[in-house]
Parts: sequence; structure tokens; C-alpha cells
Amino acid sequence: MRQLLLDAGKPVRIGSRACDILLALVEKQGQIVSKQELLARVWPNIFVEEGNLRVHVATLRRALGDGQDGKRYISNIAGRGYCFVAPVSTTQASAAVVPAEPVDRPAGMPVPLARMVGRADIVADLAERLRQHRFISIVGPGGIGKTTVAIAIADRVLASVKDGVCFVDLAPLTDPQLAASALAAQLGVAVRSDNPLPHLIQFLKEKNILIVLDSCENVIEAAAVLAEEIFKGAKGTFVLATSRESLRAEGEHVYRLAPLGVPDDAAKLTAAEALAFPSVQLFVERALASSGDFELTDRDAPIVAAICRRLDGIALAIEIAAGRVDAFGVTGLAALLSDRFQLLMQGRRTALPRHRTLSATLDWSYSHLPDAEGLVLRRLAVFAGPFTMESASAVLAGTGIMPDNAVDAIANLVVKSLVVADTDSTTAFYRLLDTTRDYALFKLEESGERDRIARTHAEHYKALLERAEASWETRPAAEWLDRHRHLLDNARAALDWAFSASGDAATGVALTIATIPLWFQLSLISECAERIDRALAAPEASRNSDRDMRLHAARAWALMQTTGLVPETEAAWQQVLELAEQQGDIDHQLRALWGLWAALLNRCELRTALTMAQKFSDLAARQANEQDRLVGDRMIGYLFHLMGDQQEARRYIERMLDHYESPVIGAEIIRYVFDQRATAQCFLARILWLQGSAGQAMRLVETMVEGAIAGKNVLSLCQILVQAACPIAFYVGDLKAVERYVTMLLDQSARQALDFWRIYGRCFHALLVTRRDGIDDGVLMLGAAVDDLRDIQYGVYYTMFLGEYAAALGSAHRPQEALAAVDKALARCERNGERWFLAELLRIRGEILLRAGDPDAAQKAEQCFLEAIASSERQGTAAWQLRSAVSLAKLHRAQGRDAEAQGALSRAFGSFSEDFDTQDMREARTLLTALS
Repeated sequence: MRQLLLDAGKPVRIGSRACDILLALVEKQGQIVSKQELLARVWPNIFVEEGNLRVHVATLRRALGDGQDGKRYISNIAGRGYCFVAPVSTTQASAAVVPAEPVDRPAGMPVPLARMVGRADIVADLAERLRQHRFISIVGPGGIGKTTVAIAIADRVLASVKDGVCFVDLAPLTDPQLAASALAAQLGVAVRSDNPLPHLIQFLKEKNILIVLDSCENVIEAAAVLAEEIFKGAKGTFVLATSRESLRAEGEHVYRLAPLGVPDDAAKLTAAEALAFPSVQLFVERALASSGDFELTDRDAPIVAAICRRLDGIALAIEIAAGRVDAFGVTGLAALLSDRFQLLMQGRRTALPRHRTLSATLDWSYSHLPDAEGLVLRRLAVFAGPFTMESASAVLAGTGIMPDNAVDAIANLVVKSLVVADTDSTTAFYRLLDTTRDYALFKLEESGERDRIARTHAEHYKALLERAEASWETRPAAEWLDRHRHLLDNARAALDWAFSASGDAATGVALTIATIPLWFQLSLISECAERIDRALAAPEASRNSDRDMRLHAARAWALMQTTGLVPETEAAWQQVLELAEQQGDIDHQLRALWGLWAALLNRCELRTALTMAQKFSDLAARQANEQDRLVGDRMIGYLFHLMGDQQEARRYIERMLDHYESPVIGAEIIRYVFDQRATAQCFLARILWLQGSAGQAMRLVETMVEGAIAGKNVLSLCQILVQAACPIAFYVGDLKAVERYVTMLLDQSARQALDFWRIYGRCFHALLVTRRDGIDDGVLMLGAAVDDLRDIQYGVYYTMFLGEYAAALGSAHRPQEALAAVDKALARCERNGERWFLAELLRIRGEILLRAGDPDAAQKAEQCFLEAIASSERQGTAAWQLRSAVSLAKLHRAQGRDAEAQGALSRAFGSFSEDFDTQDMREARTLLTALS
């Protein structure tokens, strides 16, 4: 059955629990439904504190607009329960009148208020201005309602921006450098450098998206740079910021949010007249939510109007004050508020009036809270960002407050608008508005108990993240991230305290290790590396060999993603191996051996890398996880492929693929950085092409690319594009496919800050230009790209691109440079044992010699072609054999040796297992026809 709440035909957002409560009350309209009955219905078979029920009822009242314009829906019967008092009728709804489903709310975007008082016209106006100007900042003092308006604007434009809305709460940040990282995390863009901004801009260039930067004042300069760069660099992106001051950034249009309208000083104002003003409407709604039976009378209307005027129409101040009507009544509230403000304002004449008023309101409200609630409020200030009731209860219990008392106090603070509840999802989340939290933190500091509460908070989140880390080893990655991503802001706050002068470094080290999975899953690699360095710099007494091993392993993993396989990365893996061997930890030994193997592979030290791969396989065979042994097969098979033994390479790789099961668990997915099945398939596709099965190779490539795109696995996609898709499409001669794959590679590597993959993308793009657009432009681009590839010292496939550069130089009539390049590549092959490309290098050298036109060029070239054919026959690489045979046949034909030419080509054709229409095949057939 479909459940849908409508107000004038428009869907009203309420959580599933609130909806269940509403149904239970409506079914017994006019009758009292006890709290126990509601708890049993809404939370069957689960013990839930009564405070949870109060939170959801308060949320439901706000969604219904209970008390607005004289409407009454839910009445609180003290000590007995709740009663739905509005008339109820039932009708048979027609499918034709059911409105369309609302647009899905993006993850991380707060739920807009079901009813927003006094701001509807402003929201509509600013939504239109945003479409025109693209960058708007909503500015005003704390508590005036900037965030509420921004969320409403985002909700209004959500359906009209193709790529949705990204909401970023900057309030929890204490480090301005994390502003761009916070946006990247919400967008799902990897952060692999100290400055993620260029990669964010590259990602956003083709997007049509609204980015909401909320509460910029804590990191105002960083937020200004972030917003300005997005505005200038991503023309389809809209920026909506909220701040207590303007960002003063290029392109910014500032809107100063005015207070809610308040009545003039009119002693004879009636209730109906007062309710025409948004500030009074808000006061009445919140007072009703707090007491359940509040009603604005003509007698009280002038008093309420005076209270709203005293509070300058600031929404948060009005909500806080209205939440105390149940305790003091309207008249008592006005008297207390007036006296308190008078005293406070005498001491704060230098402050802005609105800031003075809000501060005074918070101070007044705090002083009139029951002791238990005041204690809870200031201790809740230790939380940064969202927290659950369970976390709040646990932290407060650690400071002497019993869980049931904590739940009751938090429920009351929600009703009084001092704590915000988001009950829209299955798990309810709570948070303090930044203004309230700033105030409560001051009170916590003033009480002298901040460090004690911060310690309890840090220990709680250490325990939570250690449990999360354990489940990371067993739960699917996407499910795990959805469950735990809300922990990050509080983890950061706990780490900041732990490594402070008054903190506890041992807790900080343990918490750093426990948070690593979250940083990895959110692709916050640079932040992870920075936090790990801080933990490794902690006093030795706070660490041990196991912790150091895990920290170094994560640091090495992060370095591979940020700076590549540089000496620092290799040293980190070596440190992991030594610590793992000391402790007999086979898992970390395998990780370290894999990392060291990758470093050797990067330097193209293939023979040493083969020894390392065999050591990995031997160690993997000593433990029960067969998947590790299969990863060893993949490592060995890859090396055999590079060293020119394609038959043995294919045997190892096919054995791996026949038995390997791709992991879905987060810890297993990133254990060896890349998707091991996809990587093995890359090499199988390369071997298939080399052995003459181009059709199979291209079909496998397309399947791999589609799978990586569907799985949103960017690292594996880049790996597939570099290792298989781009080179195979290029050698097959499918330039349209090459263009598609190269464009994809350049785009994805730029988005994810994968610089070494981006350089490969430039190399393949230059090859495409040489074939499609002209040799002169292509040779310049290829030379620059090959230089960049050499500079990053990423050795695998450098030989291939150097050989292609030599061929391009030969075609550009620069034979001496061409010969120097190809001879350098051949020497490298001999030195490193990298023989998979040897036949093609020999063929390229022969073609260059022919173009040079020396007297003995034909003889030397023929020798190169014959050596190339012999090399390809030894390796069983039909693709290279055909290419070399075509070059040899052309030479023989030019010399009048047609029979020899035809024989060489026929033999090459005979080595193919399938007839696929490659460029080489077409050229060979044309030549055979001419020879016939």
C-alpha cells in the first residue's frame, strides 16, 4: 500500500515513523491513544525511550502546520497520550489525481521544512535569481534562517538541475583546508593531493548541478576561493552559499536575509491581526509544538507581538523563546525576557543589536532550562555534525547521565528548538545548529569539563569506528558506507582533540587506524595520508608495532594513489614488510610484497619482480585464502606477458580467471588497490590480440569497460583503458573506439586526480592525432607526452610509446632522431627483458632505415623484418608477425621478389585463429591481391 501525505495536492515530507504515528492517531480520531500503544505500534518488538516518541510527534506537528491559521490536529493529553482532534473523512482516491512522485532527495541534503513561515516569496525570488546569476550568498546573523531558506531553494530547483544538488555543511570544519575536501566527499570525487580544487573544477566542468555551501563563516576565506573557482571554472554549476558575512568573491550576488516581519507597537492588536505577521505565526507554531494546547487569544496577542519585536524577528530566537511558553506562560515569558535582555544589553553595547539579541536569547534560554537539560545541552556541544540518540546517550552516560534521562532531555531540547532532529531516514539523526553549538561550547569550556567530555566523546567514536572497521571486513562496500559515512565529522573532531595539548595521543592513534576505512571509501586519500603522518609522529608510548604496521600500510596505499610508486612509497612498503615479518602477519606481508612487486614493475625490473611475485605466491599458498594465491598467478602471468612468453602468461592468467571471485567487501576490494579480475582480463585481452584473436580481444575490452562504468569503479576503469582498451583499439585500427576510450581516460583521470593515468591518456591522444589528423602535429604532442611519461618514472609501456614516437619521427622525415629513439627502446628491451614489444620495435627500425635511404638500407631493413618475424614466431604473436610480414612483403615487391613476398604473407595469415577486420588484415589482403 502506498502512503502519501498531501497538503493542497502537494506532497509533505515526513519520516516513516512519523507517518505511522499519524496513521495510528487518525484511525482513532477523537480518542486518546496512549504513549505505550503508539510505541508498540511504531516500534514493534523494540524497546524505545518515550523521548523518541515526543521527538517524532513534535516533527509531525511541524509538518502538519499544527496551530497555524487556527488549525489544530494533535492534542497532548497530559499523562495519558495523544489525540487527533481534526475532522477525518475517507474517500476512494483515483489514480488520476495522485501527484507525481517527488524528486529523490540527494544524500546529505537536509529535509526542507514542511511549512516555512514567511519566506515563500523570498525562496521563489532567490531561485529565479540563482538561475540568472549562478552564484548567490544568503547573508545574515546567526539564527535568522539562512540555512532553512537555502534548503528550500535547493528543493525548489532540484528537478531543474540535471545532476542534482550537493549540500555541504561547513559548520563542523575547523581546518579551512578541508573545505574543498568536504565538497569532494559529497560529490564522490577522490582527493589525492593537497590541493583538490583543480580536480573538482575539472569534474564540475560538464555538470549541471547546484552546490550549497552552508555555514561558510568558520572557513570564510577557503569557502570564498572554493565558490569563486567553481563559478569561474564550471559554467553549468550553480553556487548557493550561506554565511554571516559575504564571501567577497568574484561573481557573488549577496542577498541579506531580513528578519521575519513583526507587528508595530499596537496595544490593541487582535489575535487575527497579529497572525498576519510571520514572526507571530512562527511563535504560535513553536509554542503549540512545545505545549500541545497553546492558543493565541486577543488578550495575549499584543504581548506575543512585543516578544517578537524584542527578538527583532530572528527566527531562532523566536523558536527558543516560544519553546518556554509551557513553563512561564506568555505574560511571564515577556517579563523574564525583558528583564534578562535589559541586563545583558547593558554589558554588550559594542555588539550588533541582532547578534546581541540572539546571544542574550541563548543565554536567557540556557539559564531557564532545567538543570538536567542545561547539562545535556552543553555536553552535546562536543558533537560535530550529526549524531544518533545512541551516541548521545553513550557519551552522556560516560559523564554520569543515565540513558533514559538523556533521551528525555534531548527530546525536550528538540521541542525547544535547541536541538535539530532529522527523522526522515530509518535512523534518526540530531545536531546542534552552529550558533547554538558555539554558545554551548562556550558554556562547556566555562564549566571546566570540556576535556573530560571530549575524552569520552573520542573514546566512544573510537569504539564505534573500531566496530565499523571490523564490519568493513565482512560487509558489502556500498552498504557499509551508507551505514557509517555520518561518523566522519565526529571522527575529525575527536582526532583534533586527541592530538591537542590536552588530548590523548594513544586514543588518537587508535582512532586514526579505525577511521582509515572511511577515508578510503570516501576517496579522501590526501586527508587520510595527513592524519596518518600525524599519528606516526605521535610519541612512541602511544604506538606499538602492530599499530605502526597498519599505519605504514595505509600510508603506502595512500602514497600509491597520490604520488605514485616513488621511493617514498617503496620505503613505506618495505617498512610494512619488516613489521609484518616480525609479527608473523601473513596478510600484511602479502600486501607489502604486492606493493614492492608493483614498485619493481614500475621500474621495469622484470626479472626481480618475477622473483618477488613467486615469493608472494609461495607465501599465499601457506594460508587458507585461495584468492591470494590466484592474485599471485595474475602477478606472475603479467610478468610472463611482458617478458614475451605469451603461452605461459595465458596459462597463469586463465587459471586465475577460472577460479577467482571478485570481492564485494570493502576491505577486500581495495586490498590490492585495483580490481584484480579486471586487471587480469586486461592482460588476457592483450594476449588474445597478440595471438591473433582481435575480435575476442575487442569484445572482452568492451565488456570490461561497460562493467567498470556500471560499477562506478574509476580506478579499475582507468586501468582497463590504459592496459587494454586504448592500445588494442589503436592496434586494431578502430580510431573511433580509440577516440572514445581516450576521451574517457582523460576525463576520468582528471576528475580523480590520477596524474600518471592522465599522462598515459595524453600519450594515446597523441597517437590518435598522428593517425587521424597529421603526423606533424602528432609527433610534437607525442614527444612531449613521452617526456612526461619518462619524468614520472612509471616504466611499464614506456618502451611501447618510445617505439611509436620513433615511428612518428620516421614518418615526419626525421630519420636520425627516429633511429636514436628506436635504438634506445631496443636497448631498454634487452636490459629489462621486456620482450613483448620487441618484434614491433625491430619492424619499426626497418621502416626507419628504408626512409633514411642509405645505400645498404634495404639489406639492413630486411634483416630487421626477418628478426621481427622470428621473434613473433617464438612468442606466438600472430599480430606482430602479420605486421612484420607486410613490411617485408612490401620490400620484396619493390625489389621484384613477388613470390617471396607472397610466401611471407601467406605464412603470417596461417597463424591467425580468426578472421577479424583489422587495419593490418585489410592492408595484408590488399597486398596479397596485388601480388596474385
